[in-house]
Amino acid sequence: MSPLSTARRVVIKVGSSLLIDQETGKPHEARFAAIAADAAKLRAEGKAIVIVSSGAVALGRRALGLKAGKLRLEEKQAAAAAGQPKLMRAWEDALAQHNAPVAQALLTFYDTEQRRRWLNARATMETLLERGAVTIVNENDTVATDEIRYGDNDRLAARVAQMLGADVLVLLSDIDGLYDADPRSNPTAKHLPEVRKLTPEIVAMAGGANTSAGVGSGGMTTKLDAARIAMTAGCSTLITLGTHASTAGPIGAVAAGAKGTWFLSDLTPETARKQWLAGALRASGSVRVDAGAARALKSGKSLLAAGVIAVAGKFERGDAVDVIDPDGALVARGVSAYSAEDATRLIGRKSDEFEAILGYRGRPALIHVDDMVLVG
Repeated sequence: MSPLSTARRVVIKVGSSLLIDQETGKPHEARFAAIAADAAKLRAEGKAIVIVSSGAVALGRRALGLKAGKLRLEEKQAAAAAGQPKLMRAWEDALAQHNAPVAQALLTFYDTEQRRRWLNARATMETLLERGAVTIVNENDTVATDEIRYGDNDRLAARVAQMLGADVLVLLSDIDGLYDADPRSNPTAKHLPEVRKLTPEIVAMAGGANTSAGVGSGGMTTKLDAARIAMTAGCSTLITLGTHASTAGPIGAVAAGAKGTWFLSDLTPETARKQWLAGALRASGSVRVDAGAARALKSGKSLLAAGVIAVAGKFERGDAVDVIDPDGALVARGVSAYSAEDATRLIGRKSDEFEAILGYRGRPALIHVDDMVLVG
């Protein structure tokens, strides 16, 4: 059974070489339409869809009359600023054919690498997915520099998949997956339909035969890097040909039997996240809860401030904290939605009181169940 059949959330990444007509410098309408058709079909099946899309710099370059070849940093940033509206217009036109609402999210490196900004970005994108929007994500190249950027949208797509707990990441390319040799020069090259572990032998394939085999600026190496990030987060990855411009779309083509390479994770996103919360985070403080709150946590509920009786330590929003019961026993560990200072002010309070106390509305739970793991 294909991981797509049971997926709840799917992230699709597509590069500028597929989306921009190399002769005209304009959006390749047939490919936008084909990918939009895929997204619409998946959405109709009840799946939440995010598209990580390159193309802004390529579209803006021509609009601003910038020369061919490598651009200076400020030229690239200007091209991104000019091209992003054109890119969004192309996606809106393509998805409008399927009555799909479209949203835009421009992320920087820090939005997925700094906990507080990660939480803010995730909350916004979660809300968009809940409202049924197809969110178009791109790196915010207008403000990114070489020192603080992802460098390629393969890694960005993997981080977005990790952030949202996606079940499947699809990396569309102009090659139909991973081979053990270059199929363009070696007619006996073997296509790998499935990879369950990124062994040194598999990784070595990316650095040799597949280095420049139709995989954009980063090469196959960045795609395997993305697959590794995604697999660790419980997300399976598909690398397949993105040039199918039929009504089925490239993902539909794979479902119909076209080639692709699946990198299968042996974890679910939920399991991966729980393992990360339990083992990878060091608690910066703790909150003590009453007996009723401790029972609620053990039954799968979020931690509400009304059940908190004490706060200890110095922590900020996005930091990990331990949750202990009235007897001092460790019950859970989770990511706090409030700083220690604000959490202290909310002790014993109900969520409808938060705005009057803090001056802002905030989140209803001190620690949401999705950001918590039972450890006691």
